[in-house]
Amino acid sequence: MGKMKNHDISVIIRVKNERRWIGYCIQSVIDNFKNPEIIIVDNNSEDESLSLIKNFEKNFDTESKTKNNEKKYADIKILKIDDYTPGKALNLGVKKSSAKNILILSAHCEIQKVNLFEINKKLKKYKCVFGNQIPIWNGKKIDKIFLWSHFVEKEKVNMFSKLENRYFLHNGAAFYEKKILKKFPFNEKVSGKEDRFWANKIVERKMSYLYSPKFVIKHHYTVKGNSWKYISTRY
Repeated sequence: MGKMKNHDISVIIRVKNERRWIGYCIQSVIDNFKNPEIIIVDNNSEDESLSLIKNFEKNFDTESKTKNNEKKYADIKILKIDDYTPGKALNLGVKKSSAKNILILSAHCEIQKVNLFEINKKLKKYKCVFGNQIPIWNGKKIDKIFLWSHFVEKEKVNMFSKLENRYFLHNGAAFYEKKILKKFPFNEKVSGKEDRFWANKIVERKMSYLYSPKFVIKHHYTVKGNSWKYISTRY
């Protein structure tokens, strides 16, 4: 693995049997960021996820991975977690990250559009910037119903969800400063929606986070994905 230094961004990806989309996810990180550090937090995957991930790992000991095509690869840390909760996995990734700013990205999401310079400016004012999601059902863009109705085309501060009756934030794709996540870590006791709990805690403390429709990802359908629980009954 190549020497890790001066990373522009640390990208934390939680993995549990994500062979279908993990390659697309990592490729989108490499395509959109010049010098990313990718932190994989793996919860005992039993499929080919880890072997696929290693295809993207910097390793200049082989002829096929030279400094001439270094931009095709990334510094990757693979962490293991047995006693999994979303919050524990993310807090572990934050602890092991090296960049000033962090992107939390779901393993079945692909970055479509992002301007890191603009995101970094917004993070000086907001505690988090989370992005717009395009739901993809078996390769097809679908209507933004249920959870995806939150992802509108207008920027919003401290988005409130009438659907959930609480402040809404989604860690499918969300930027944070590392120092903020060290000061306000994710709840490690909840089995899901750690992002919503975090958002509500931030608002209670009179701080703000931002939804930016200009930061766009594709969110691919996964059979066991919690985000698809209701929408999958329609399609």
